[in-house]
Amino acid sequence: MLRPEISSASPSAPAVSPSSGETRSPQGPRYNFRLQETPQSHPSGQVASASTPPGTSGAAGDRSSSSSLPCPAPGSRPAQGSYFGSKRAYAENTVASNFTFGASSSSARDTNYPQTLKTPLSAGNPQRSSYKSWTPQMGYSASSSSAISAHCPSVIVAVVEGRGLARGEIGMASIDLKNPQIILSQFADNTTYAKVITKLKILSPLEIIMSNTACAVGNSTKLFTLITENFKNVNFTTIQRKYFNETKGLEYIEQLCIAEFSTVLMEVQSKYYCLAAVAALLKYVEFIQNSVYAPKSLKICFQGSEQTAMIDSSSAQNLELLINNQDCRNNHTLFGVLNYTKTPGGSRRLRSNILEPLVDVETINMRLDCVQELLQDEELFFGLQSVISRFLDTEQLLSVLVQIPKQDTVNAAESKITNLIYLKHTLELVDPLKIAMKNCNTPLLRAYYGSLEDKRFGIILEKIKTVINDDARYMKGCLNMRTQKCYAVRSNINEFLDIARRTYTEIVDDIAGMISQLGEKYSLPLRTSFSSARGFFIQMTTDCLALPNDQLPSEFIKISKVKNSYSFTSADLIKMNERCQESLREIYHMTYMIVCKLLSEIYEHIHCLYKLSDTVSMLDMLLSFAHACTLSDYVRPEFTDTLAIKQGWHPILEKISADKPIANNTYITEGSNFLIITGPNMSGKSTYLKQIALCQIMAQIGSYVPAEYSSFRIAKQIFTRLSTDDDIETNSSTFMKEMKEIAYILHNANDKSLILIDELGRGTNTEEGIGICYAVCEYLLSLKAFTLFATHFLELCHIDALYLNVENMHFEVQHVKNTSRNKEAILYTYKLSKGLTEEKNYGLKAAEVSSLPPSIVLDAKEITTQITRQILQNQRSTPEMERQRAVYHLATRLVQTARNSQLDPDSLRIYLSNLKKKYKEDFPKTEQVPGKTEE
Repeated sequence: MLRPEISSASPSAPAVSPSSGETRSPQGPRYNFRLQETPQSHPSGQVASASTPPGTSGAAGDRSSSSSLPCPAPGSRPAQGSYFGSKRAYAENTVASNFTFGASSSSARDTNYPQTLKTPLSAGNPQRSSYKSWTPQMGYSASSSSAISAHCPSVIVAVVEGRGLARGEIGMASIDLKNPQIILSQFADNTTYAKVITKLKILSPLEIIMSNTACAVGNSTKLFTLITENFKNVNFTTIQRKYFNETKGLEYIEQLCIAEFSTVLMEVQSKYYCLAAVAALLKYVEFIQNSVYAPKSLKICFQGSEQTAMIDSSSAQNLELLINNQDCRNNHTLFGVLNYTKTPGGSRRLRSNILEPLVDVETINMRLDCVQELLQDEELFFGLQSVISRFLDTEQLLSVLVQIPKQDTVNAAESKITNLIYLKHTLELVDPLKIAMKNCNTPLLRAYYGSLEDKRFGIILEKIKTVINDDARYMKGCLNMRTQKCYAVRSNINEFLDIARRTYTEIVDDIAGMISQLGEKYSLPLRTSFSSARGFFIQMTTDCLALPNDQLPSEFIKISKVKNSYSFTSADLIKMNERCQESLREIYHMTYMIVCKLLSEIYEHIHCLYKLSDTVSMLDMLLSFAHACTLSDYVRPEFTDTLAIKQGWHPILEKISADKPIANNTYITEGSNFLIITGPNMSGKSTYLKQIALCQIMAQIGSYVPAEYSSFRIAKQIFTRLSTDDDIETNSSTFMKEMKEIAYILHNANDKSLILIDELGRGTNTEEGIGICYAVCEYLLSLKAFTLFATHFLELCHIDALYLNVENMHFEVQHVKNTSRNKEAILYTYKLSKGLTEEKNYGLKAAEVSSLPPSIVLDAKEITTQITRQILQNQRSTPEMERQRAVYHLATRLVQTARNSQLDPDSLRIYLSNLKKKYKEDFPKTEQVPGKTEE
C-alpha cells in the first residue's frame, strides 16, 4: 500500500519522513508520567504556581506600598550564595530532576510561560484605570528577516532618581527579554529630564519599573509625572523602595556578568543609582519570568550619555526616522531607505544607530572604511551577504539558552531542544563566515575576523555533535521542526528514547495508512496535512469532483471549507493524534534530559556567542549600508568643522518619487553658522531642512550620504521644530506646542548642536511672532550651534545687519504666463540661492490660484499694501557695515584654512592669493583693509 502524501499547513514544509533506519516494535512502550496542569492565572491577575513568592498579592510589611503593583516579598528567594549554587547543581544533575508536563498541546503557538496580569496603579496615577495584560516572550521562534520590520517592544527598564541633594541624578538599567544583555547608565539631568525621556524613547520599553515612593498619592515626583505623560501606552510597575539596593545590585553583577565583560565592575562600583536600578530590575524579571539567569551568563555594560548624539522623540518623529507620519505601515522613512538587513539582530542594530548616531570620528571612519571595501570588492560583498542571511536571531537564542526555568514543563523542554538545534545551526555557519572574510583588509573587518578564530566555537560544536545528529538542523515549517526535534539526539544514547521514537514513527505511519484507506473506501482524493494547532488532519480539494448530495460522509467531523478545499478529521484520527502527542511528550522528556546535561557541559564556553552575535549584527548593518549605496549615487562623507554638502538631495524623497529630487548646496561654518531661509509656500523649505538632518544622521552612523561631496561637523545634539499640529492629549494649541518645543531647544542646545526651525511664531499675531522669532534668533546666535531657520517673516532677514554670522538664503521661483487663463502662474524650481527672496505677497498669489473669490483677493491686496507701507522700514547696511562683514568673512575663511587645509605650500599660496583678490573685487568702493588683516 502506498503511503499518501503528508503535507504541512506551511506551504514550504515537505512531506513527513520519520527515520526508517530503526526496527519497529509491534507494541511500543507506554510510560505513565505524572501530568500536572500548567499554572493558571487567578482572577486577581496573580500566577498560581509553586514558585510564586509569598506575599506578592498584597503589600504587607510596607505601609507605603498599598497602592503598588505586586512585588517580590522579602525572603522569597534563598540567600545569594545558595541560590546560584542550587541552580548550578540543578544544571549538572538534570537527569534526576522531577520533570512534569503540562496538559496543554506542545503547539508552537502555545505560550511557553505563565501569564502575568497587571493590576491598576490607582494611587500613582488615578486617571489610569487599567493596564494591559501581557506575557513575557521567552521562547525562541524562528522567523524570516523580512518579518522583522515591525519593532516589537521587549525591553524592561528600571528607573530611579536620587533624593534630597542628589535629586536630578538618574540611574537606569534595562534588559531585553530577547537579548541577554543588561545596559546600565547613570547621569545628571536638569529639571526638564530631557535625557531620561530621550533614552526611554530610544529603548521603546515594554514596561517601566519605578519605586513606589516616586508615585505616592499627592506627592509623586516630577520625573514620574513626566514619564507617565510621555509613555501613555507603556506598562508601569512600582515595587518597594527597598529592592532598589545598590549592594544587591553589585552582587548581581559579580555573579551574573561573564568574564569578558567583568571590567564593568570597575566602572559602576561608585554608580550607586544604576546599581540600585539593576537590583530591582533583576529581582522583578526573576519574578515575572519564573526563571533565573545562569551564573556568569549575562553581558553587562555601562553606557554614559556622552557616547552618542541625542535626538529627542519629537525630532525623530518630525524627521520620520522610523515611522512615516502619513502611514505608519509603509517604509518611506530613513530606516526604510537603509534597511536591507538580513537578520533580526542587524535590523535592531540599525534602528538603535539611527536613533543614537555616533560622535566618535575614529569609529565612524572605521565603519566607512568597511563600507568602502564592501563596495569595491564584489566577491566579499556577495559572499558575506550569502552567509549572513542564513543566521537566525542569535541574540534571542542566547537569551533562552542562559535561562534556567524554575518549573519544567513540556513547553520548556520543547524550547530547549529547539534552541539547541538552532545553536548547532548557528555554529556551523562560523566557518563559512570566516572563509568569506579571509581576504578582508580594513581594521574593523579584520577585528571581526579575528573574533571568529575563538576556539570555543569548535569546542561547543564538537560537544553538540557527540549528542546531536549531524543532519539535525533548522528547517521552516512546524512539521519539519517537530521531526527535527524528535530525531535530534543520536541513536544508542538512550535505549528508551530509541523505542519511543520507533513508536512515534509507527503512529505517523498508521495515520497515513488510515487516511489512505479512507480515501479508497469513499473514492475521495484525501491527503494528510498537519498544523501545530490541530495536529494531523485530512484535506481534500474538489476541483473536478462532485460530492454525493454535496456532503461529505458522516464519519468526517469538524469540517471547514475554504473555496474548493475541505479540511476535516475523524474520531479515530483524533484518538491517534492523542497517542501521537503522548508519544511526543515521552520523546521530549527523554531528549530534554540529554539536552540539559549537554548544556551544563557547554555553559562555560557559551560566552563566545556574545561576540558572534555582535559580529553578525554589525556585518549585517554594514552590508545594508553598502547595498543602499549600490542603488543610488551616494558619496563617502568627511568630518571637519564645516557642514558642506555639494548637490545633496533628500534620501526618502528619492525613494518615493520616480525622478531624482532637485539637488542643492549647503555651506555652514563657525563664521556663518546661522542660515535664514525664505521663499514662497511649497518652494521646498521644510524638505530642505529635513534633508540636512537626515544626511547628518546618515554620516554619523557610518553610511554614505546622497550628495556629490559632503563634509560634516559632528553634531552631539539634533533638534527640530517642524510640525504645526496641536496636541489634544496635553491640551496644547498649535502655538503652545511650538513654544514648548522651542523652550526645550533653548534649554538643551549647546555649541555642538544642529538646530532646524521651521516657521516659528506662526500661531500668533504677526507682531508677536516676529518679536518671538527675533529674540530666539538672538539667543541662538550667541551659541556656535549650526542653525537653519526657515521663516515667512521677511523682517527677520534684516538681522544680518547686526550679526555678521547670519546668512540669508532663499528658494527661487519663476513666473510663467498661463495663456489659457490669461494669468501668471508660479513655477517652483526648488533651487536654493543666496540672499533673501524677492517675491512679495506670495501668500496672496497662492490664494489667487485657489478657489478664493476674486473680490476677497483684491481687497486683501489693497489692505496688505497699506499695512506694508506703515510697518516696513528700509534697513540698508552702511558701507562701514559691509566692510566689517567682508573682514569677518575673510578672517573665518583664513581660520578654516589653517585648521583643515591639506594643500601643499605652493597650492596654499595660490589659494590665499585668490582669496585676497576675491575680497578686493567684492568691495571695490570700500576703504582698503589694512595689510595685517589681509595677511
